[in-house]
Amino acid sequence: MDNRTGSGVGVLDKASLVLSALESGPLTLAQLVNATHLARPTAHRLAVALEFHRLVARDMQGRFTLGPRLSELASAAGEDRLLAAANPVLTALRDHTGESSQLYRRQNEQRVCVASADRSIGLRDSIPVGATLSMLAGSGAQVLLAWEEPDKLHRGLHGAEFTATILSAVRRRGWAQSIGEREPGVASISAPVRGPSGRVIAAVSISGPVERMGRQPGRQHAAAVVTAANRLTEVLKRTDHS
Repeated sequence: MDNRTGSGVGVLDKASLVLSALESGPLTLAQLVNATHLARPTAHRLAVALEFHRLVARDMQGRFTLGPRLSELASAAGEDRLLAAANPVLTALRDHTGESSQLYRRQNEQRVCVASADRSIGLRDSIPVGATLSMLAGSGAQVLLAWEEPDKLHRGLHGAEFTATILSAVRRRGWAQSIGEREPGVASISAPVRGPSGRVIAAVSISGPVERMGRQPGRQHAAAVVTAANRLTEVLKRTDHS
């Protein structure tokens, strides 16, 4: 839709003009006025109001930019696509590795299992959908924290069972493993799922008894977990461009 034709709700049409103009990159107020053809007081008032709602932000030079709320909304919009694709990917991962598989998303200071595929026989490390786990332990927590901005990363390390050095290794190799970190006798491996912007939005994991997975579970299963996570990343890229 051409924003200039208008929806009949003037203030929303003008706010849409501001956001559309900022899509091309940061703009000074003068550049924003030129791009939108709005009166200078109107452009300024709308930009400041949108900044209040975090739809617009400012860069180091004080120019207006698109704000963080937009990426949060985009991530939420991608939730359904992620969950729709998750079950067959997790089932294939479980069948390939013989271990229970899960998909985690971060919610504030916790992580939530949003999809899973359990082993049908034998010993299981069953984590039901909706289960809430700590962000202070486990390979899933490591993956969801490792690529955060430095200040968020360091805050997340307070009280954690893992260290900054461990998270550096996670970023370098692209996956995490834990042995008895979240629960005694349980091992896990996790890898990141990235949204269209490249931001880590979820973690694919497998988990099971240390007796079965071993003290270095990544040696045997990391490649399969990374492949599964990459499959979900590619699904989100395709749906974003479709």
